[in-house]
Amino acid sequence: MSPQTLRVQAFAGAEVFKALSSPTRLRILSLLAERERNINELAEALGMAQPTVSRHTQVLEQAGLVRTEYGPGAQGTQKRCALRYDRLSVSFEGAHRPSTRVEETAMPIGLYTHAEAAPTCGLASPDRIIGMLDDPQAFYHPDRAQAQILWLAAGFVEYVFPCTLPATAEIERLELVAEVCSEAPHHNPSYPSDITVSVNGVQMATWTSPGDLGERRGRLNPDWWDDNWSQHGMLKVWAADRHGAYVDGTRVSDVTIADLALAPLRPITIRISAADTGRGSGGLNLFGRGFGNYEQDLILRVHYRAGPADARSEATGGFDADGSDGRVEPPDDPRPGAVPSGDPHV
Repeated sequence: MSPQTLRVQAFAGAEVFKALSSPTRLRILSLLAERERNINELAEALGMAQPTVSRHTQVLEQAGLVRTEYGPGAQGTQKRCALRYDRLSVSFEGAHRPSTRVEETAMPIGLYTHAEAAPTCGLASPDRIIGMLDDPQAFYHPDRAQAQILWLAAGFVEYVFPCTLPATAEIERLELVAEVCSEAPHHNPSYPSDITVSVNGVQMATWTSPGDLGERRGRLNPDWWDDNWSQHGMLKVWAADRHGAYVDGTRVSDVTIADLALAPLRPITIRISAADTGRGSGGLNLFGRGFGNYEQDLILRVHYRAGPADARSEATGGFDADGSDGRVEPPDDPRPGAVPSGDPHV
């Protein structure tokens, strides 16, 4: 295979540089440069606990530097890791431009605004099952806001995220981070499912989950959660920029950020759906901060560049060059006891 190069612009590569800032993660990349390895092999080579190594590989995966997949192992399935790129190219062209900022919003998985679910389906909070198992009406139960895991054999859940960017902002990249897997009765590591993320009604990117993962207990699952049920997912990153749409840094479609009808001060609708698009129709499990292996809600990141007014604020700390914040105050009235002219009671 020919060498693969990741090209990063210095002013927009913060996530990659953050991932590379850890000596442990650099050692992981060096080990993976030799050959693919599973988590156990990495932990043994590094002399570290498996959960610690898993957290480091998650950071590398989110930055698009490492790809992971599940396959058969000596005992159940195993998570294997491999390098995505052999080389890194950093460009400082345009580094004088205003830096990219990120607006990040965490959304509990139970706060969806619309859902359609076909059995097997259900929701649960850290304390109990919500409503009845395999009853689509449970998705409209008043306690659904407390859900930290939900599953459906087919259908979707839809969320509306706020977008409070300044009106002059230029949106450059959108990312959705979620822990997901397929949905099979009980669990089944070989149960592929096409899981699609749509933005504002536009299908952005599809990832094929290998199965419903239950070979080992999810790190965060409550004690009452049955060992025969779905245990954890895979942490996936769907993204779009001006070049296309990606899953974990791999380009999977021609949909660009311009196709998604994003705009400052306009809410963003995100739909996560499971439907047969030719590779698999195994539903989906969606994990929140109380289940699975990753203590987080749905994460939406909007990368944007400041417009002219915001660039001024960034450079001067929110003040004009003369030290003022741009507002005009009414002059003081020299008369003793006078009320300022800006007071509404005058």
